[in-house]
Amino acid sequence: MSIFIARGDERHEVPDRLPTLPLRDMVVFPYMVIPLLVGRQASLTAVDASLPHDRWIFLVAQRNGEVQEPAAADLYRVGVIARVLQLSRLANGTTKALLEGFARARVTRYAPGICLYSSLAAMPPVRGTPDSDEDAMARRVASLFEEYVGLHRRLPPELVALVQGSESRERQAYAVAAHLLVRVEQRQQLLEAPSVGALLERCSTLLASEIEILRLERKIENDVRGSLFQNQREFYLQEQLKAIHRELGEEEADDVDELAAAVSRKQFPDLVRERAEREMRKLRRTPPLSPESAVGRNYLDWLVALPWTERTDDAVDVARAQAILDEDHFGLRDVKDRILDYLAVLALVGHLEGPILCLVGPPGVGKTSLGRSIARALGRRFSRMSLGGVRDEAEIRGHRRTYIGALPGRVIQAMRRAQVVNPVILLDEVDKMGQDWRGDPAAALLEVLDPEQNKAFNDHYLEVDYDLSQTLFITTANSLNQIPDALRDRMEIIRLPGYVDQEKHAIARQYLVPKQLRAHGLDPEQVIITPDAIAEITRSYTREAGVRELERRLARVSRKLARRAVAEADATGPPRPITIERDALRELLGVPPFEEESATLEDRVGVATGLAYTAVGGDLLEIEVAVVRGRGRIQLTGTLGDVLKESASAALTYARSRASILGIDSEFARGRDVHVHIPAGATPKDGPSAGIAIASALVSALTGVAVRGDTAMTGEITLRGRVLPIGGLKEKLVAARRAGVTHVIIPHANARELEEIPEDIRGDLQFHPVSAMDEVLLLALRRDVVSAHAGLDMSTVAH
Repeated sequence: MSIFIARGDERHEVPDRLPTLPLRDMVVFPYMVIPLLVGRQASLTAVDASLPHDRWIFLVAQRNGEVQEPAAADLYRVGVIARVLQLSRLANGTTKALLEGFARARVTRYAPGICLYSSLAAMPPVRGTPDSDEDAMARRVASLFEEYVGLHRRLPPELVALVQGSESRERQAYAVAAHLLVRVEQRQQLLEAPSVGALLERCSTLLASEIEILRLERKIENDVRGSLFQNQREFYLQEQLKAIHRELGEEEADDVDELAAAVSRKQFPDLVRERAEREMRKLRRTPPLSPESAVGRNYLDWLVALPWTERTDDAVDVARAQAILDEDHFGLRDVKDRILDYLAVLALVGHLEGPILCLVGPPGVGKTSLGRSIARALGRRFSRMSLGGVRDEAEIRGHRRTYIGALPGRVIQAMRRAQVVNPVILLDEVDKMGQDWRGDPAAALLEVLDPEQNKAFNDHYLEVDYDLSQTLFITTANSLNQIPDALRDRMEIIRLPGYVDQEKHAIARQYLVPKQLRAHGLDPEQVIITPDAIAEITRSYTREAGVRELERRLARVSRKLARRAVAEADATGPPRPITIERDALRELLGVPPFEEESATLEDRVGVATGLAYTAVGGDLLEIEVAVVRGRGRIQLTGTLGDVLKESASAALTYARSRASILGIDSEFARGRDVHVHIPAGATPKDGPSAGIAIASALVSALTGVAVRGDTAMTGEITLRGRVLPIGGLKEKLVAARRAGVTHVIIPHANARELEEIPEDIRGDLQFHPVSAMDEVLLLALRRDVVSAHAGLDMSTVAH
């Protein structure tokens, strides 16, 4: 079937079913010739499908221009029947089409397919009738359109003559509608107008509204242009926005005024207030779009956000603080005593400058969590900042404001997070800082951690003094060797040794087991892990100074139990209590990775047990020495450092100097090679404290006398056999106790430290302070053989 379109004296026959071309953000009117770029596949198919239909095509607007593949519900029902005048294929795959609108049509049905087909019904043309009202409306529309074109910058003045020279009132109305730059919904309403009078009336309403807006924009532009300086044209958009708010009666409070009010309300110190007010005056004179304006705003925001006088009241209840510390951590007597002493003085004096505490110990002993407990015990806010891997000095002291994206240092940022001047700030991993061409952050910490200087800490960004004296700083480290002496001098060192087995058992029962069971959805009242099972996990599945690996093992047990609980969830009846015995651990945790260390504590020739201090706590060193035929060379293996190699050389020289007394062939150095090995070979080892152990193993290998297996030793040796003091005694004793050693040989200069060693660490250990290597040999080697060779007075040495 066909529909007929009358166009002047011409009458066109058009199929009533035409391919449809959806238009995005566009409405085409009759008598309108428009070029289009067609790129969507469905649209290209529609253009190609129009060719067999004598190039007739139906143009209709989409309701939402964002839809890429519109369906029938996404299209309007009234559109324009158009003819394709020209087609040209472009190289990028799109098609350029020149279309002419002929007449309106209404869609009765959309037929989906490769492209949309529309079943059309012709709409009556909007013919005008001689009517004085319609004539008056047409003249008004022509007059309004002339003013509209004059105000609008995107429309050329020639349009006025083109519209006024239209042959009919219908053409004139559609020409005005086609050139109105309004929304798609409004243009669609113009297309659907039932008559010329209705179309003219709608055009008149839209033109009047648009002219009013254009007049207002022209007025705003003139007002803004008159207020601009010649060298400040970048103000244009900002001033235009303000003028718009004034015309709408929505004058908003300037954020500069809000910032000024915040500065006036803040309780600054006098010098800081002067600086803030000076920066505020400078900000008001700075253009809002200038980069300096953003810098000034950020600076003032930081000044307002930082605490200057705000503080929390300290909970100076010593008994409550002790209860909190005991609740959160087991043992750690030295740390708790130091905090309780601080609280007691605070209760008497009322104000005390914050001390600088440095908690030194192996990983997993609770240094970081202890900082939170201290803050809770004091009733203060807590803030943590990690220093591991920090290499830039600006991370501590901040960046100068001249740099883009400048910020204060981490210390000031931590104070902003705490929002009070007396928080507890934890500087974690202070020994992991580095230094490079950007500076030394450890040196920048000197002012932060010096009680005499941090009253006036000066951050590069703030450029005003900030008082840190009321802050309680707590630092943590695994080893003091990596901390510079100047920084270490400003801190009060509190050592946290590794835990012995009894402490680990108590920590597991009181803290770790309930925590892990709750974390895995299990009821601690329904799960019992026996003390024998905990002892087995500690002894055979972990080898550490702290309890971090122990917690991981308990977490693995909890996961296994949670999996078992899920599998038995369908069983009827209440859940039964679960008891984990020692025998069940192999099924839950697999084969134990460690054996009992006591099995190696036997008398052996050329093998001595030394004590070492590492970053993870104390450890035992098994030093092996073998003497074979050769040319008098000494070979050292086991990834040894320079200091440890020097200790081995000193031990060899000592053995040669005492060869006649010990019954050793004085010419052994010429015909024998000495090989010193310290397992494990892949682990780096260094330090002088293994000197007496190397010498004992060397003498044992040369004399054939076994070294006592129940004895461990530590001490530095000199060429004349003197035994010098060492460090890390507490951690080494923890390792000896854990390994089952019963006798420990220590330098006489370290004997005074035994009074500070807790009783639970000393346990059944017997200590033998020595000053010379001869005493070490009498204690470490089998007594009868050594005394027969050395002829020393055994009554002077107590074993």
